[in-house]
Amino acid sequence: MRRRGVAVLLAAVLLLALCGAAERSENTLVVVDADIQRLYLYKDEALVASYPCAVGKWATPSPLGVWKVNGKAVNWGTGFGTRFISLNCPWGRYGIHGTNKPNSIGGDTSHGCIRMLNKDVEALFPLVPVGATVVIERAAYGNMAAGFRTLRPGDRGSDVKEVQTRLKIRGYLYGNPDGVFGVGTKDALLRFKKDAGLANTDVVDWSVYNALGITLFE
Repeated sequence: MRRRGVAVLLAAVLLLALCGAAERSENTLVVVDADIQRLYLYKDEALVASYPCAVGKWATPSPLGVWKVNGKAVNWGTGFGTRFISLNCPWGRYGIHGTNKPNSIGGDTSHGCIRMLNKDVEALFPLVPVGATVVIERAAYGNMAAGFRTLRPGDRGSDVKEVQTRLKIRGYLYGNPDGVFGVGTKDALLRFKKDAGLANTDVVDWSVYNALGITLFE
């Protein structure tokens, strides 16, 4: 009986710990303003810290949207600085991390991840629990990031997901939008372009954006 009581007590302690962790993650919000390359940390809706950062290049944009922290690591991989905070983005491995290129901070210079100075990401790391919400936004054009990219098979990003969403609404895409320009997206695009009287190519260019009703001011 005593062993059973101890087991019940341990289970209760674990449950309380998990509830506490969930509460802390729900009260933590990270916002990355990709337009000005700045990261903001909020706790209980109050701004507690702000850091300069670097975001994705034109060809490899950062994943715009609302994500969750799904992992944390120290000294994760070459070139990622001293800390890595992973995001649950479906179309690639993205995160917030340090860098061995401090001069890149403050620009559109990364392959899509959010870069920070090592000293800054080390300060941020213990304050952002797994499960915390991370918002990456660009005020000007929403999911289209800095403007219209010419998209080709293999490309990934929030703009790919926007095109997929429009194709799905029109009945051309059968799967769920995932931000990856794969075979299913290519087939859907070709069927749409045929019906729209557009060139029979697997490229998303201005004519496709226009035909799908995607503008830079949505």
